[in-house]
Amino acid sequence: MRCLAFLAPIVLSLACVTTSSAGSYPMIMGIKPVAIQIGTSADLVVQSRYSMDDSYRVLVSGRGVTGEIIEAKSKPEQRPNRKRPAVKRPKRVAALESMSVRFHAASDALPGIRDIRLAGPYGVSTVGQLLVVQDPVIAEARDNDSPEKAQLIKLPAAVCGAIESIEDRDCYKFHVEAGQSLVFRVRGMLLENRIHDLQNHLDPIITLRSPTGATIAVGDNDISGDPLLSQKFERAGDYTLEIRDVRYKGDRDWVYCVEINDRPFVRTVAPLAVTAGKRISLEPIGFQIPQSARIEWDVPKSWSSGSHDAQWNLAGKLTNPVSIVVSDVPIVAESAASHSSAKTAQAVPNPVGVTGRIQKENEVDVYSFKAKKGEIFTFEAIARREGSPLDAALRLLDAKGRTLNEGDDLAEEGQSTADGAIEDWRAPADGTYAIEIRDLLQRDGPAYVYFLKITHPEPEFHLFLDTDKTELSPGTSGVMFVNAIRKNGFEGDIALSIAGLPDGVTAFCDRIPAGHRDGCIILTAAHDAKLAVGNIVVTGTATATTGKDSRTLHAVAQPLQETYVPGGGRGHWPVESHAVAVGAPTDILGVKLSRQELTLAPGESVRVDVIVNRAPGFAESITLDPRFNHLGRIFGDTLPKGVEIDGKKSKTLLNGSETHGYLTFHALPTVEPAARRPVAVMANVAINFVMKATYSSAPLFVTTSAKK
Repeated sequence: MRCLAFLAPIVLSLACVTTSSAGSYPMIMGIKPVAIQIGTSADLVVQSRYSMDDSYRVLVSGRGVTGEIIEAKSKPEQRPNRKRPAVKRPKRVAALESMSVRFHAASDALPGIRDIRLAGPYGVSTVGQLLVVQDPVIAEARDNDSPEKAQLIKLPAAVCGAIESIEDRDCYKFHVEAGQSLVFRVRGMLLENRIHDLQNHLDPIITLRSPTGATIAVGDNDISGDPLLSQKFERAGDYTLEIRDVRYKGDRDWVYCVEINDRPFVRTVAPLAVTAGKRISLEPIGFQIPQSARIEWDVPKSWSSGSHDAQWNLAGKLTNPVSIVVSDVPIVAESAASHSSAKTAQAVPNPVGVTGRIQKENEVDVYSFKAKKGEIFTFEAIARREGSPLDAALRLLDAKGRTLNEGDDLAEEGQSTADGAIEDWRAPADGTYAIEIRDLLQRDGPAYVYFLKITHPEPEFHLFLDTDKTELSPGTSGVMFVNAIRKNGFEGDIALSIAGLPDGVTAFCDRIPAGHRDGCIILTAAHDAKLAVGNIVVTGTATATTGKDSRTLHAVAQPLQETYVPGGGRGHWPVESHAVAVGAPTDILGVKLSRQELTLAPGESVRVDVIVNRAPGFAESITLDPRFNHLGRIFGDTLPKGVEIDGKKSKTLLNGSETHGYLTFHALPTVEPAARRPVAVMANVAINFVMKATYSSAPLFVTTSAKK
């Protein structure tokens, strides 16, 4: 796994914070310019929706990049700065939705996209994106929307701008010598996946024009929806680069960066997988790479299995970071002999990882293996995730070449990849079988490398944090839902733990019971807690038993950023960290229950009263719910199976100045027994059609008994 640098909690005094109306935490929309060069400091403008007023800390993922807020004070005005006036201020201010931040990138910082967020008295922002580059950054100048007005730039450069309006196109002019070759790499769409409120994304296309204005090359979708283009210029002269949205659309938050240089660009390597601690000879694949170049490399012994980023020197120049896999199974290389059918398949042991490549037109690679009746296998292709353009499709064959199973895109927790997989296949009889891999669209080339794993699946689980942040204020509680995906027959309990909490915050950690998807962690800030923020890590631990053998399983939870899906839907995107913040008091000052213990027999109903302490002046609607519910879809639910809320006997909507509601818990006749299952009763305040400001009660422990 890629390594992340988690920041230590930052603590400030709440006494110095002037309370203001809460509205929402900031939602970062973009940074202009969006890149910073390694080894430099730069003042960049962070743009947001909702105010960044009084922000005090910048959090950046990874190592080697830091940020410092230059000024986070808005100017007094006659209009309010926020959506909801929860706590009145003597002076109202305009929303601070544009703020300068001084970033510093160390000389050894790894190039690539970083997650950033801001911390302030009203919580932490959504995730923004900052790009770390190797070349000088050039910001777009105004009025460069035609070749005649093209902005003159000096190469190498990382050109940053924005496609801000309909039919906007940005033009840049540069000089090249005869025979010079350049690589043009665009990042635009890839900078937007994690931006919460950016519902429509940039789809960039670049065009190169000669000194006479003729089109000499066009670059469109390559890495995701972003172009990648290599061009050799036969004649010296001044050429023009044009970038626009392929649909001629625009948005002020559609930022981009075009990296232009003559360094080697490595998009992938062969073989794609390596063994930790071993010396390996790699073939770099990409552009500007010397003929027959090889990389002789000692794989770090400390690297764990999974994906890592690496850089090498080629022809005296440092390459871009390249993704490579450290294998947890023995590796076998693809044979040079023909192996395109079950009859001619290359025999491999199992478990095994095969490193290969689809480099001929309509090529199909087939590998045979022996299996006993009832033996279980999982087949997984790793390619697109690691930079290969291969869209891997798998087909499982018997000894006569007949299809037994097929596998295409692999999906998990709302995210999908073009890497194919076939999971938990059980051999119907003793014999020889084969697994086929090909490109779904029958494409081929030197870059179409893959790593095909054939393994015996073992019990495991993956964990996901439903959000990327938890907001608290002194004396209040918040809930964090942890979702589990169980695999390969594992159904046991998962114990949850948390590390990295800010000072003054304590946690009640639930377990995820056997057979359940969700658990919760309820965080509480002390009444005297100070302003603080920290990135936390949630870990799950379980025991898997197979026959007489048992082993301990561990998993670190992957935080997910909420994203706004057009039409009001709620999406997710993996991010680097989950931040817990203690801020100033806002809309709700506490959620109390009439009881903390609840026992239900089949068919029984029990009412629990809920008292919400509103901040002075806060009169907007509040909804009560023990489940994390959006448009009828449940994202987090720790109620015992068979327990529901009787809507007709509950008051879940509090309007105006109302502070008292109630929930009636009802046990169905089919209720399953549970002992003190913790439930968080949430008071939700809508921020937009997707996101809610969520406040929680202390745990309500629900016990149920089965029907006699």
